[in-house]
Amino acid sequence: MADENKQERSRWERWQDPYRLVVRNEESLEEVASYKLTLMNVYIAISSLVVLVAIAVVLIVAYTPMKRMIPGFNGADSAELVKIYKDLDSLEQLARQQERYNEGIRRLLVGEVEYAAESPPENQANQEVSEEPVERVQEDEHLRKEVEMEMIRDVTGNQSITPVNVSPHDIPMEQMYFTPPISGSVSLKFDAGDHIGVDIIAPKNTPIKAALDGWVIASDWTMETGNTLAIQHTNNIVTFYKHNSALLKKVGDYVRGGEAIAIIGNTGELTDGPHLHFELWHRGKPINPEDFVNFR
Repeated sequence: MADENKQERSRWERWQDPYRLVVRNEESLEEVASYKLTLMNVYIAISSLVVLVAIAVVLIVAYTPMKRMIPGFNGADSAELVKIYKDLDSLEQLARQQERYNEGIRRLLVGEVEYAAESPPENQANQEVSEEPVERVQEDEHLRKEVEMEMIRDVTGNQSITPVNVSPHDIPMEQMYFTPPISGSVSLKFDAGDHIGVDIIAPKNTPIKAALDGWVIASDWTMETGNTLAIQHTNNIVTFYKHNSALLKKVGDYVRGGEAIAIIGNTGELTDGPHLHFELWHRGKPINPEDFVNFR
């Protein structure tokens, strides 16, 4: 027992044995500095340094943005990342919709897309389309033209049918009757260089009407103009209805002049209140709607 205590005391004493660390000049062997050390002092110094470094790392991770680089460190950051991913996905969808809308308008203006201005066939689902081309006779051509022009009205508002030997593209716009899309005051007039349409102010929830018979060629949401609808008419005429709160028609629908197609609204970025932005295009060029439509 006495030998064990003596061995333990000798170990403890070895930890306290003094040592001297001498720093000498390599060439002259002159003593530059000396330090009195013990194994215990060295152990305490190294342990303290490790503890201080560990504390500093924990503080940096806990109170700086570096914690976001550690997966699962903070649940709130994970929720924020999920929200960012959802917002990014929504923006990507909006960008794809905007691209489709722009491509459709481009094809329309350059004449790559054409829609026949005739009434939609009845019982279309029960009709079988033959793959073989059908040769049109002269009587069929006349009937088709009559159907195309049956709803074109003169300036007095009376319904009339254009003679069969006159093409819809030959009808002057002055002889066509345009239904006012909405009745109200014009807050911003047409300007070919800056504002290619007119803004009409009307009460909330007022229905927007189609100016002429035609086919809906665009019915979508854009970042700048909100809920936007476009209609292809005869005589190479296209009308646009923008900033609506809701759209009542979809692409491919056939609408009659005066039929409700949307609800007035304030959607999109380029707006400062409920109104309708109405554009009238003829042969790929914007024209002043007030020359042909009475909004009052």
